[in-house]
Amino acid sequence: MPRVLIVGAGFAGAVYARTLAEAGIEVDMIDRRPHIAGNAFDHIDENGLRVHAYGPHLFHTNNKKVVDWVMQYGPWETYEHRVEAQLSDGRNVPLPINRNTINAVFHESFETQEQIEAFLAKIAIPCAEPRNAAEYLYSRLGRDLTDLFFRPYTKKMWTFDLEDMDASVVQRIPIRYDLEDRYFPNDQYQVLPRNGYTAFFETLLDHPNIRIQLSTAFSHDLEKSYLHVFNSMPIDEYFGFDLGELPYRSIRFHHHTVTSWREGLCPTLNYTDDRKFTRETSWHLLPHHIARDCEVRTVTVEEPCDYRDNNNERFYPVKTADNRFGPLYQAYQAKGDALGHVSFIGRCGTYQYLDMHQVINQSLMGVQAWLAAYQGKA
Repeated sequence: MPRVLIVGAGFAGAVYARTLAEAGIEVDMIDRRPHIAGNAFDHIDENGLRVHAYGPHLFHTNNKKVVDWVMQYGPWETYEHRVEAQLSDGRNVPLPINRNTINAVFHESFETQEQIEAFLAKIAIPCAEPRNAAEYLYSRLGRDLTDLFFRPYTKKMWTFDLEDMDASVVQRIPIRYDLEDRYFPNDQYQVLPRNGYTAFFETLLDHPNIRIQLSTAFSHDLEKSYLHVFNSMPIDEYFGFDLGELPYRSIRFHHHTVTSWREGLCPTLNYTDDRKFTRETSWHLLPHHIARDCEVRTVTVEEPCDYRDNNNERFYPVKTADNRFGPLYQAYQAKGDALGHVSFIGRCGTYQYLDMHQVINQSLMGVQAWLAAYQGKA
């Protein structure tokens, strides 16, 4: 029976592993971390709360194929995420920006979409073809809202100003003229695994053709034992950084036990000021995240940083307005394509900022294409 190696036990690797295993291929999976589920890993902490170790993971998509696929491996339930942003005076307002946000910031009392549209049109700075995130936001929101909600946050998150960031970084954030306060209102499917992501991965990877070794780093010596390697490690690291390093942003997660806490519908609170933290998550406000009720709660605060300052934990590929890092990735991609026996997968392997549903969809297409080619040669 053919054997393949999968490097990384996150969403990309798990999709490949399960699909290949069901096709009769033996899969060896390794991960340098001591757990499965990649960045989606969650656990019950000492306060009885389910905590996502690498920040909140909210599953949302319009892709029914992806939803049908994940539903095979455990119970999921509807959850519609909401976020607030904290203003300098301590008030919390809806984010993304909606009518209530604009009324609060400008001390207005607009009641209709037409009033909001007219107001934004008056304060916007027109730009037919935005070249960066600043120009895009100015053309939609004007200077005041952009500089309040996006400029400090972007600088903390990426270390770049909005003028340096690609417009695509902010184009995914909607602007609303009504009272809609859900973070992903345009996504038909918004769900969370009822028993947590780790339990979902345990079911997903429970197959006789899948063997898992954790706390195991990748070594090139491993490759000679396998028909093919599906590798989700950073592509530049695979090649020993011989062309240079691709930049990533990372996050330090500060978990605090609190004796008083926020209530309501918004687990996530963004900080709009220039402090070094970007947001906090109150885990008890997510469904099925209270495993046992204690008299305290867990709140996690996020601090962006360079990945080299955080044990080489890479979370977000850096995308600038001038695409200055694109050619370096493309050079690595060409080296990877020339190998033949290795496929690079997932966010770090393909140097893309991908949500969970996008990783799953990309991986389903990739593994099915590889299987078709392999079976055609057999």
